[in-house]
Amino acid sequence: FWKAEQHLSKGANMDINKRIDEIFDELVEIRRDFHKNPELSQNEFRTQKKIIEYLNSWGIGNYVCAETGAVGIIKGKNKGKTVGIRGDIDALPINEKNNVPYSSIAPGVMHACGHDAHAAIVLGIAKIMKELADTEDSINGNVKLFFQPAEETIGGADRMIQEGCMENPKVDYVLGLHVQPYLNTGKVELKYGKLNAATDSINIVLKGKAAHGAYPDKGIDAIVMAGNVITALQSIVSRNTSPINSVVISLGKISGGVKDNIIADEVKITGTLRTLDDETRQYTKDRISNIVNNVAAAFGGEGITTFYEGYKSLINDNEVVALIKENAEKLLGKENVEFKDFPSLGAEDFSYFIDAAKGAFFHLGCGNYVKGITAPIHTEYFDIDEECLKVGVKVQVENIITLLKK
Repeated sequence: FWKAEQHLSKGANMDINKRIDEIFDELVEIRRDFHKNPELSQNEFRTQKKIIEYLNSWGIGNYVCAETGAVGIIKGKNKGKTVGIRGDIDALPINEKNNVPYSSIAPGVMHACGHDAHAAIVLGIAKIMKELADTEDSINGNVKLFFQPAEETIGGADRMIQEGCMENPKVDYVLGLHVQPYLNTGKVELKYGKLNAATDSINIVLKGKAAHGAYPDKGIDAIVMAGNVITALQSIVSRNTSPINSVVISLGKISGGVKDNIIADEVKITGTLRTLDDETRQYTKDRISNIVNNVAAAFGGEGITTFYEGYKSLINDNEVVALIKENAEKLLGKENVEFKDFPSLGAEDFSYFIDAAKGAFFHLGCGNYVKGITAPIHTEYFDIDEECLKVGVKVQVENIITLLKK
């Protein structure tokens, strides 16, 4: 991708490509500081403070959002669209095993998902876009910077949006990315349409009637009910859902009964549901509830199902994906722009942002086999090739400039 870098847009009085190279060492320092001092979801107070300090030092207006998050606002002199850019900031409860100078100093807490890199990239974007906004010709429109807490737990994106981060000025387009070590640094991975699944927690309670194990006819066995419910639920994916529509129903925990010679009067089952669109999501919930209710009734018992809604499905806007594709090919070369064949059934709460404005989310390569940087995200040896910070800033700055021109 290095030979294609010269194609980056130029500001009125600034060579953006050169300027990003100049601030690279600072971005590395910022990323390493965040990595060394990770904070779990809803506890990102130090991270928030550092972000606000950077924004203040660069003359970027900002305010606290979602308690431990922050929003920055860069206003161009020329009126136009508003583009939002998101970087999540929370870490994971993982004990780091990397032997590097910037290893986590917080026992049992680690930036094992690259959110330190995401925050550093958005800060790099902030610095470049502020400098562009301060030039004579300025930028067309505004840029909003979303430093989002609690991506790994409660969905901080939803909370930020509920607190009005997409308004005043109203965001027209929103962009996000995630580092991925299975992609070499210098590459990006895109996908039109469906990218990540919606999540729901499944909670099933089966109620029967207790009796002595020697007299099973006197009771209603909730364990027998549970076995049949579990088997019947498998038919939703295999027989009620199109083979080309991905749905996952995983039951991860079952508990019930009080003693080995007592017929169980209650069994509880919990699990997760993953779907890729709202229609399939609602249909599958209804189907689960009906099966649980009817199977339990067939055995003379009662079946109750409740769902706890998680993240929405992430569905990219194809127009914005096409724009990112064009910019990435220009900057990195066509050979470094890949497309994901199938959506992921994993969750990503950027879906809340994309539900509120047109936008797209893509993957940024951070792996480097030569340097031995290959560990998957959410593992104790995860790390990044820090050159990816430069790539992330360059691609996103180009995306923002292009969207503002629209």
